[in-house]
Amino acid sequence: MTGSSSHYPLHASRSTLKQKSQLESIVADYNVIVIGAGPAGYVAAIRSAQLGMKTACIEKWKDTAGKNVLGGTCLNVGCIPSKALLDSSHHYYDMQHHYADHGISCDNPKIDISKMMARKDDIVGALTQGIVGLFKKNKVTRIEGAAKLAGGKSIEVTAQDGSKQTISADNIIIASGSVPVDIPVAPADHNLIVNSTGALAFDAVPKRLGVIGAGAIGLELGSVWGRLGAEVTVLEAMPDFLATADRKIAAAALKSLKGQGLDIQLSAKVTATSVNNNEVTVSYTDKKGDAQQIVVDKLIVAVGRKPYTADLGLENAGIKTDERGFIPVDANRKTSADGIYAVGDVIGGPMLAHKGSEEAVMVAERLAGQKSEMHYDIMPWVIYTHPEIAWVGMTEEQAKDKGHKCKVGQFPFAASGRARAHGDVTGMIRMIADADTDAVLGVHIFGISASELLGEAVLAMEFEASSEDFARTIHAHPTLSEAMHEAALGVDGRTIHA
Repeated sequence: MTGSSSHYPLHASRSTLKQKSQLESIVADYNVIVIGAGPAGYVAAIRSAQLGMKTACIEKWKDTAGKNVLGGTCLNVGCIPSKALLDSSHHYYDMQHHYADHGISCDNPKIDISKMMARKDDIVGALTQGIVGLFKKNKVTRIEGAAKLAGGKSIEVTAQDGSKQTISADNIIIASGSVPVDIPVAPADHNLIVNSTGALAFDAVPKRLGVIGAGAIGLELGSVWGRLGAEVTVLEAMPDFLATADRKIAAAALKSLKGQGLDIQLSAKVTATSVNNNEVTVSYTDKKGDAQQIVVDKLIVAVGRKPYTADLGLENAGIKTDERGFIPVDANRKTSADGIYAVGDVIGGPMLAHKGSEEAVMVAERLAGQKSEMHYDIMPWVIYTHPEIAWVGMTEEQAKDKGHKCKVGQFPFAASGRARAHGDVTGMIRMIADADTDAVLGVHIFGISASELLGEAVLAMEFEASSEDFARTIHAHPTLSEAMHEAALGVDGRTIHA
């Protein structure tokens, strides 16, 4: 089971650990040194310290004012700021399009981008400072600077002023994260052509916005600026929309997003970009192979992320990356070098903050002698558009490809009393179960609060629940979670309210 540390003592004899550490660490400065303070790194450091290990965490990230900050991409220029802007833009969009349905008049609402950005920055600041407090609470030593493996289990740290120090540890955990992928046909100038970081810091709403990539990042950022008034064109090279999602969920989401004004073009392969007169001309081929062009005021490149290993000194420890730049690790997230582990985006797999955090917990607990394990079959995925798109487990197509006979239950939010009361009835829940064993193989949601509803499915699948378990579980009325109950009933064709 994911993060199955609950089967073992959480504080496996602190005194024993400390005595063991002291005996084994006569020359080492720390028991554990973590490189990187993103969701994988700071969690690895905190959990290691909780288990009685002397721990340090090295981070070089600086904010726009040049101040060293914790939290990595997720807190500073990823998960958190994007959700803050999504929330603000959603309020503005609702005020324009839906408040009248509630009898609330809001004539000619205006958006103050500077205040919206200030709110976002305040949220980021509060959370990054929260990590500072957690480090102090758990006695994690915070080291500011750039880390480079120096051979053996030593690390050279270069401070902002150029000074250097070398420190050592019994074990090193690399959690250096990832960075946006650049593409030669659309090189970022960080002004008119930006990556996801730049797209979170526009000082005005662009009249015409282009987005390369219809993945989670592209759709979320396109949604933010589209709600605020930009004319958004999303160019996706793949022929299928959200190819990894359930096909019916993806089709419903595509229809909804297009209805909100996003011009999503599939099989659109960008061939060139040029900047002239403060505009960006984007050349691409459409699904028929014909040459096309659009002209936009801003262009966001959101085609994915790649592992960040620059200047880590991996070669000094004898660690080689694979053909895609990821650090290979074994089942315990150990690299090819003795005592050096890696977690999070830098080792590949799903590039998700919660995935990196759970890997970090597992490694820390194994270093403390526990038997924690982690697998990836029951991994929650969320795209924070509106409505949200969320899933866990296999799609119907994937299940059939693996030889399962499938039963599918489906329930529309249009039949949910609570969704009706919210005035938000778009979407559905689909539950995939094995026809022979009734084991739930996957749950797929497109609709209001999908990210929160998904938690029930993740927990149930961790406990190997059947669709009948869902169906026999009483859900409060009226709630959105009743839709999950109805989808489970639908697996055996006994849905009540649809």
